[in-house]
Amino acid sequence: MAYYAGQIEQQKRILGQVQNALPTVLAKQARHCLIKGKTLLIYTDSAIWATQLRFYKQAILTSVAKLSREPAEIIQIKIMTEPTGPSMQVTRTAKIPSATTIAIIRNDGLGVSDNQLKQALLNLSSTLERLSDAR
Repeated sequence: MAYYAGQIEQQKRILGQVQNALPTVLAKQARHCLIKGKTLLIYTDSAIWATQLRFYKQAILTSVAKLSREPAEIIQIKIMTEPTGPSMQVTRTAKIPSATTIAIIRNDGLGVSDNQLKQALLNLSSTLERLSDAR
């Protein structure tokens, strides 16, 4: 158990060093870090943040150099596909309009002379109706 506790502490120290080398907004996006051989692995949530983290490669390598016997020479940024730990993200749900609003969209669609717009409004109203029934 002590070995694993030591590994976790080392990963926390590495993460802290990486986050200190980054701007505040970007530091929040580095979720986990570990050194494996001469490679520093940084885990983040999306490809967008991974791209931004790559711009700070040299600053990150310099900041973690003193934490291991062999300094890391390569950075690999990995994207986590499943959330880990407590998530601060709110699950978004679609706001389906009322039945009255859906009927207005359908009636307005029937009165439009442009066939493309008419079809789009009718499709929208039928989709909204189907979604409201699914609730």
